[in-house]
Amino acid sequence: MSSAYRKLDTCWQHHAALNCGMTYSGPTRTTTRRIRIRRIRVAGLLAAIGAIAAALGSQLGASSSSPSATSSEARVEALPGTMWPAVGQAAVQVGQSQIQAGPNQHPVAIASVAKVMTAYLVLRDRPLRIGEDGPTITLTDADVADTDRRLRQRESVVSIAAGEELTELQALQALLLPSANNIAAVLARWDDGSVDGFVARMNATARSLGMTRTRYTDPSGFDDATVSTAADQMQVVDRAMGLPVFASIVATPTATLPVAGTVDNTNTLLGHNGFVGVKTGSDDAAGGCFAFQAIQWIDGKWTTITGVVLGQHGHDRIAAGLAAADVMVDRIAGHRAAPGLRPRTLPAPAQITSTGETP
Repeated sequence: MSSAYRKLDTCWQHHAALNCGMTYSGPTRTTTRRIRIRRIRVAGLLAAIGAIAAALGSQLGASSSSPSATSSEARVEALPGTMWPAVGQAAVQVGQSQIQAGPNQHPVAIASVAKVMTAYLVLRDRPLRIGEDGPTITLTDADVADTDRRLRQRESVVSIAAGEELTELQALQALLLPSANNIAAVLARWDDGSVDGFVARMNATARSLGMTRTRYTDPSGFDDATVSTAADQMQVVDRAMGLPVFASIVATPTATLPVAGTVDNTNTLLGHNGFVGVKTGSDDAAGGCFAFQAIQWIDGKWTTITGVVLGQHGHDRIAAGLAAADVMVDRIAGHRAAPGLRPRTLPAPAQITSTGETP
């Protein structure tokens, strides 16, 4: 457990749910160095996968992100009804095809999936390139008091201290990996000057993206009045994943912050089944939510599958959202790809051509 304060949903059950219910005991002291080396290697691999996702997003984004794309611009194959989760709602985009929305599309609470818009807006206002840390944000006594208040409300926060300095990159890592609500408010005030002003711009951006059934009331998604649909959220997820820094952050399993220390990504699907992001969310009103992207070998090329699932049921809500996305990706890849022809490893980013194929 990291020093980040977590919601009750964000716990070891994630790992058990994705490993057939098995849990593992801690390593012995003699294997600590080996495990640390392995973690570094895995982190490096996932960072490379994030670069692949960003490369695919930037190369295919012009045609895939357009909500008005027609069948003459890209092949559109309707997904069978069995592709969709049995409960809640979902939407998906396979490669350059149109966004397809499942049944039950109506505005619902989206919990921390709202942080995708927060991060997108911050990076649009204050762009970062890969390798840049960005300007620093100095945390205040008021930020600490706000964190304590959120902790009493059982919100997801990371521990901070007055006078602590976070770079823009570290703040975004705290926002997107352990899903820190307190840092969502910090970023909103830093970017706009006030949380209310930032939220107004979140809504203006949503309207500009055609997200007609979306309403943001806070930058973290903790407020149940922050609502959207799976199809609407696809618009901002697609654009956010087209930003290399965003794609790199959400593909990172852990990050180190000055006071909180090592924090873990709540997306435990990273490195499994081609998953490279994006953002989990859960609470009583929203259920389990997950905006996701995975890279699969489909029709002879590496293809991004981007999707959003909302309102998933289960004792561990985050695990329920992850599982629903995992099943969707398996079904889509199995439906579209010939058996036995899918490579087992992803290519290096430089090997991806403008069409997504590998030479």
